Amino acid sequence: QVQLVESGGGLVQAGDSLRLSCAASGRTFSKEVMGWFRQAPGKEREFVAAISWSGGNTYYAVSLKGRFTISRDNAKGTIYLQMNSLKPEDTAVYYCAAKNLGGASYSQYEYDYWGQGTQVTVSS
Repeated sequence: QVQLVESGGGLVQAGDSLRLSCAASGRTFSKEVMGWFRQAPGKEREFVAAISWSGGNTYYAVSLKGRFTISRDNAKGTIYLQMNSLKPEDTAVYYCAAKNLGGASYSQYEYDYWGQGTQVTVSS
């Protein structure tokens, strides 16, 4: 089992930055592929970013690349999502997820563990 706890969400203005954190405990965190997803009201959950267990490979939704950066600190058992130049359309609940086997994936269905989510609201 892997337990994931997100933090760092909040209410910000357009153009601001936020850094989300996801603290993991349980299984060997350093061997898990980790990802961030988000779900806006009335919409499907969508892929944001993923990172390999070593941190050497990162993957982003095309529309977000350049504004968002995923990273991890295996010693701390934590992954991060740095979000810059936030827009109102970035408003969503952001979820951290862990994947047991295989490489990174853009599909939420391939992730095995999920956090409870943290709300990000961007006002115009």
